[in-house]
Amino acid sequence: MSSTKNVSLESAYSGVADNYRGEDVDLHAIYRDMRRNSPIIAENFMGKLGVPNIAGLDPNRPTFTVFKYKETMAVLRDAANYTSGFIAEGLGAFFDGLILTGMDGEAHKKARALLQPIFMPEVVNSWRDTKMDPIVREEFLLPLVANKKADLMDFGLLFPIRLIYALIGFPGNDPEKIKQYAAWALAILAGPQVDAEKAAQARKAAMEAAKALYDATREAVVEVRAKGAEGDDLISRLIRAESDGRRFDDHEVTTFVRSLLPAAAETTTRTFGTLMTLLLERPDLLARVRADRSLVPKAIDEAIRFEPVATFKVRQAAQDLELAGMAIPKGAMVQCIVSSANRDEEAFERSEEFDIDRKLKPSFGFGFGPHMCIGQFIAKTELQVAVNAVLDLMPNLRLDPGQAPPRITGAQLRGPKHVHVIWD
Repeated sequence: MSSTKNVSLESAYSGVADNYRGEDVDLHAIYRDMRRNSPIIAENFMGKLGVPNIAGLDPNRPTFTVFKYKETMAVLRDAANYTSGFIAEGLGAFFDGLILTGMDGEAHKKARALLQPIFMPEVVNSWRDTKMDPIVREEFLLPLVANKKADLMDFGLLFPIRLIYALIGFPGNDPEKIKQYAAWALAILAGPQVDAEKAAQARKAAMEAAKALYDATREAVVEVRAKGAEGDDLISRLIRAESDGRRFDDHEVTTFVRSLLPAAAETTTRTFGTLMTLLLERPDLLARVRADRSLVPKAIDEAIRFEPVATFKVRQAAQDLELAGMAIPKGAMVQCIVSSANRDEEAFERSEEFDIDRKLKPSFGFGFGPHMCIGQFIAKTELQVAVNAVLDLMPNLRLDPGQAPPRITGAQLRGPKHVHVIWD
């Protein structure tokens, strides 16, 4: 049996973070300087930091990097001129080319329309109190309460996986299996590498993980179909759906579902860790949020602006274009540093402050435009449930003075590795 078959969730999660971490530099200071002096450059900025390319393209292909809000908005909202199909050649190769983020035009619209219903607020809200909240409290937090101390990232790693896999339609009665599926999904993300020596081995491991995840997903699809596919879960909805006058077979449903799994939980995990770090570093703000839970959604939105997990988005120029006064040739890559755009002084007052009272304005933590994250409402709802449960069950929650304080790190897939806390 290969090592991929036995990869643990914890090692897969930290391995992906390490793979995309890049150099340990003060990124926000660099971004400030770039916004002021070089708002667009003809360079692969993230590549120079040592972040792998998920595009699967010639590394010598022209790449441009933008750092400001206005240009990032222009690129992400214009899917006709700035396309995403190149992702199907890179990360998408581990999914037989079928990956929502790597689709363009009508194919993308049709695929998204099929998947969208399960991610709508009315469906998610119906789950919130009946499934999400009991799972978070009863399965994860109540067993911890008596310990009076924890690393919140242990909880943060597990609860989004448990919730999203249930929402997709995987049987929930075998948590170890679900952890294994999630580990395989993360192992796929580690496929792209910077180091050429590691690339072949990582690609082989990612392909093995993709195959294992396909087999597990197909097993779930066959089981749901055999039971009538009458539920509200994604697998049931895809089995019942029609496209061009026909229904999907098991292979198509399996491939669609598998393509969603790598991003289905780990971004929520990292956002949870970042949000709790930002609140715990500000005890007065944490106390205010504890006393007024209507502030929880605002805190989530501000954390996603202030420290997004996915720090940059890449598109490809469909024709010769001009952006911020610079000529962009057809076929060139355009890298939008959303971590920088989200702190653009021209777009946000006191942009470098974590301020949950700021006037709501679009930021790019979940992307923007036609490719905006399809699961963002689920993620935000999961985070609301988790934060409220933590505040309810862990009185006087505070950072553990006996442990190293959390650090939000990473050039991409950004977040803290540990958030050690104590409570009364």
